[in-house]
Amino acid sequence: MTETTASGRDDRLVAHFRYLLVLSRPRFWLYLAGPVLVGVAYAAGTTADLFAPAAVVLFGYFLVPANVFLYGVNDIYDREIDAENPKKDDREVRYGGQRYVPIAVVVCGVFPLLFVSVVPTAAWPWIVAFLFLGAAYSAPPFRFKTTPLLDSVSNGLYVAPGVAAYAAVAGTQPPVLAILGGWLWAMGMHTFSAIPDIEPDRATGTRTTATALGEHRTYAYCGACWLASAVAFGAIDYRLGAVMLVYPGLIAGIVVSNVAVDRAYWWFPAINTAVGTLLTVGGLWRVVHG
Repeated sequence: MTETTASGRDDRLVAHFRYLLVLSRPRFWLYLAGPVLVGVAYAAGTTADLFAPAAVVLFGYFLVPANVFLYGVNDIYDREIDAENPKKDDREVRYGGQRYVPIAVVVCGVFPLLFVSVVPTAAWPWIVAFLFLGAAYSAPPFRFKTTPLLDSVSNGLYVAPGVAAYAAVAGTQPPVLAILGGWLWAMGMHTFSAIPDIEPDRATGTRTTATALGEHRTYAYCGACWLASAVAFGAIDYRLGAVMLVYPGLIAGIVVSNVAVDRAYWWFPAINTAVGTLLTVGGLWRVVHG
């Protein structure tokens, strides 16, 4: 009887962890952890800097726990909206009121306190910015996601991990144009990802930049954000700008070819991984070859 009870408890724990992993959107893990790699690659002065304790700790946190925090808050406060969201039918999970989910979110939110002694103070404003924007995006009283434009601007939170990593390794803040370029990219990426949700959001009365603009004007908005991002990065190094031009190019291709946005949306994890890898390799090349 005792063995059966223990086995059942273990099965529940496995099921809980599996649910939290799916909730954390594994397809999008590198949206937070990837910028850490880019930030470290451009901050490092030597190969040893690439494996600095702060860099390793930040990568580990932003790979999984930060995603549980971010998407957990989102799912808790979007429970009613997600009832109408078709994305929750297969690729994601619906929050059903499980008590362990808020507990996991809180644990992941306070988790950075464990590495206060490892991460330099220059990085902390950006860690705090991530935690604040990650919660305020979905949770009252701010709930930025329900205010057009603020929902887009607040998604600069995806850049915060990269800036924190750069500051932690270099000891100084990255160029302002790099932060601006990354922020504009995140604004465009967030708003593009909201296009498939236009109809479900309208059905529940949720206002977003995408619902306010409509599909076609949202494409133009995303293209403008991504073009401005490419210009900002290009002002630092023309090669960075050239890489970032892939995004406005993709928007133009999607519009011209009439590819369904629901289909194109799922290309971007791979595209972003490829672009992030290219940027990271560029930074590593600088470290290795000067």
